[in-house]
Amino acid sequence: MLPISIIIPCYNAEQTLARTLDSCVAQPEAAQIIVVDDGSQDGSPDVALRHAQQYPQIELLRMPHNGGAARARNWGAMHARYPLLAFIDADDEYLPGALAGPVAYLQEHPGQPSVRLDVEFCGFPADITGHPQYPEHAATLSNTVPSSLVIRRSVYAAFGGFPFDDVFRRHGGEDGAFSLALLNIFDNPRLDDRKRVLMHYHPKIHAERYFRISMGMADVSDELITSTRDASWAFVRRAYAAISELRGFELAPQLRAQLDADSARNQSA
Repeated sequence: MLPISIIIPCYNAEQTLARTLDSCVAQPEAAQIIVVDDGSQDGSPDVALRHAQQYPQIELLRMPHNGGAARARNWGAMHARYPLLAFIDADDEYLPGALAGPVAYLQEHPGQPSVRLDVEFCGFPADITGHPQYPEHAATLSNTVPSSLVIRRSVYAAFGGFPFDDVFRRHGGEDGAFSLALLNIFDNPRLDDRKRVLMHYHPKIHAERYFRISMGMADVSDELITSTRDASWAFVRRAYAAISELRGFELAPQLRAQLDADSARNQSA
């Protein structure tokens, strides 16, 4: 069995962190559980420390100041000791046996760098979950959110972790850029045999914004769409270059052609 290091970025999550930690401790594959406190102003660090006293696999790291979830995940990954990384937000939780399937999948597919877990979106407004396009967008989001990701540490490091461009820091979307890179360079498979992660609704959750924009219930400016798309593809180019250099051979020829065409257009503009 491949052991997993679980990374939990945490900011003012004292009301939900214990639930998340309990769900992690219940996973036999979780050899290391790293809570990265991102400058919380509440009792989140105390919750983590109390659990660490009971479960030696739990560790607490403290960011010097609030830097956002992407930086917190990357900081936690730098302290990971095991070959697989899993990420879960401090208000989400794993269902029992959630990590056994992805570990088995990655052992059986040594050339595959990552796998996604199917997510149950709990307590989301009825106008979202009752929308005819909900199943489609829920599947897309399950392939995107960090709490669904299990990835080999070596590939995560080669990618440089989650991007933290200013547009992502202000509006989110770094998980979408990371997913875009995985999909285009390797693949982004998901275990959809059963739900393995619970994402609990709360006001202002990024997932609600995604659902509403995708379903035509909310507007987004053309400027934000363009800046997010450009930052995402810039990350894909960086990740592709890093992986190609490390592996020493051409990957994803269709992507290579697309990136070359984009580069030529930018030079002629």
